[in-house]
Order: sequence, then C-alpha cells, then structure tokens
Amino acid sequence: MKMVILDGHALNPGDLSWEGLAALGDLTVYEFSSPEEVPERAAGAELLFINKVMLSAGLLEALPGLRYIGVFSTGVNVVDLEAAHRLGITVCNVPDYSTDSVAQLTMALLLEICHEVGLHSASVHAGDWSASPCFCYWKTQQLELAGKTMGLIGGGAIGKRVAAAAQAFGMNVLVYGPRPHPEWALLGMRSVPLETLLAESDVVSLHCPLSEQTRHLINADTIARMKDGAILLNTARGPILDETAVADALRSGKLLAAGMDVLSEEPPRPDNPLLSAPHCFVTPHIAWASLEARTRLLRIAIENVRAFLNGTPQNVVR
Repeated sequence: MKMVILDGHALNPGDLSWEGLAALGDLTVYEFSSPEEVPERAAGAELLFINKVMLSAGLLEALPGLRYIGVFSTGVNVVDLEAAHRLGITVCNVPDYSTDSVAQLTMALLLEICHEVGLHSASVHAGDWSASPCFCYWKTQQLELAGKTMGLIGGGAIGKRVAAAAQAFGMNVLVYGPRPHPEWALLGMRSVPLETLLAESDVVSLHCPLSEQTRHLINADTIARMKDGAILLNTARGPILDETAVADALRSGKLLAAGMDVLSEEPPRPDNPLLSAPHCFVTPHIAWASLEARTRLLRIAIENVRAFLNGTPQNVVR
C-alpha cells in the first residue's frame, strides 16, 4: 500500500519520527512539494498526507487509486471536499491537538501588546536601565487586562480555553458563534450577536474556521463598529480578516494594536500591509507548533490511518 506525505517538514522538521506511520505501509516522505511537483509525487498513492498542499478537484480526479487523504491539521480548506466525497475518498483531519498551544500563544500575543516584554528586555540589555536616572522606566504604555472585555469570535475548544485564560486575568468574556452552545453560560461566557461583541469588546480574538461565511469577516465595516482603541488578535486563519483594512485601522489609531499568528498568504509577500503597519505583532504561524502539540498531531494522524484500514474511520470530515 503506497502512502505519500507531500509536505512533512512543518510537522516533523527532524524532532519526531515517521516510524509509526511507516509501519502501516510503503511510506514516501517529501519535505516540501511545489504545485508543479504534486501530480507526479501523488500518482499511485492510495493514502495521501498533506499539511498545506492544495488538493483541487482536478488533481483528485487525476488520482484514481486514491482512497484516503490525511490532513495534518484541523482546518481542511486545502482540500476540495465536495470532489473528495464525490470520488469516494475519505478525508480525515486531526481535531483538538493544539488547543492548549494555540490558546497559550493567543494570550502571549495579547500580553506582548500589553507590555512589549521583548522591547524592554532589549532596552535593558542595550544599557538603557543602567543609564537611567530612575529606578524604572517604560518605553510603551503598560496595559492591565483586569476588568476589560474579551470578545471571542468562535467558541469551540480553543475559544473556550482562551476564555478561561482571559477570566484568570480578570477579564469579562463575550462570545459569538452561529450556533450558541449551552456550556458557554456555564463557563461564564456571555453569548451575544456579532454587533454587540464588536461594540463592547476591548479585545477581539478570532477562533473560527475559514469558510465563505467567515472570509473577510473582519473588514472596514466591522472594524468601524469596534471600540476605538480595541486590540485585534488572529490565531485562526489569515483570510478571516481583510489585511488592508486592519493595516489602515492600525495607522489611523482606530485599532490600538493587533497580534497575528496567521496571514492570508504564508510565507507572506514582503509587501503584505500588516508587515509595515504600526503596533502589529506577527509570529510565523507557530501557535500549533509546540513539540507537545505536534507529537499529539502525529499520534492522532497514525490512529486515523489505523482506524481507516480497520474499516472504522475516525475524524472523518463531512
């Protein structure tokens, strides 16, 4: 049974082992695959594994022997699901493997905005504190989170974990989702319409999947409905927001700051508007990348394959 990983480097740059997956079939691992290389490399595969490689309807139709697609992530917007289902190809993802890591980085971005720890540490190491006439100094406004309102767009596993972290800092939590969940109230999260969340939140954090309904959900119009001086965080998917509109809001001061772990194109073009916007903190899509989270991801991906081969597939994307 031929198994092919088209872009394995992100999940396993060398600190994990493919042995558990290789034990299940004839495995070929490619660190990276360009769009031009994908058709030849995927040819003949019965089980295909991807992270960010795009699998279009045309490509899937050209792979008659393909039975299974394993996505090394929770989001599956890289696969034409309609075509996969039509062709009888099982698509499985890996849910909930990075909940703690993503929530942790979400708060790290927020705390960096509040205190700019890196900037102040660099200043101290540069000698500024030694030369200071006062016992303390700060180069940026210092912000306290207690009493402020965190607005979560998306209240799934990650959103709920971020809510708990925000509450630990004394924040009030609002949440918006297309289908409100009863447990939100039990967790101290107040379910509100999007309009209310935008108007009342000091911090707006995105934790929803990318879909046609959420693409550019944050745009010039929705930003205009936010509080002046609000903070925007995105550890979900880059295209959920209009990057030009966010950059404009940062330059005008409508947004105090933004923290981004994802961008619309990754790696980004040098002229991405967020890279030159003021008070915009960008990390290179690392929220999922802790060793613990990647270890879980690979373990669950292997379990998905075993379940599929046993005729009881799990984590199937419907």
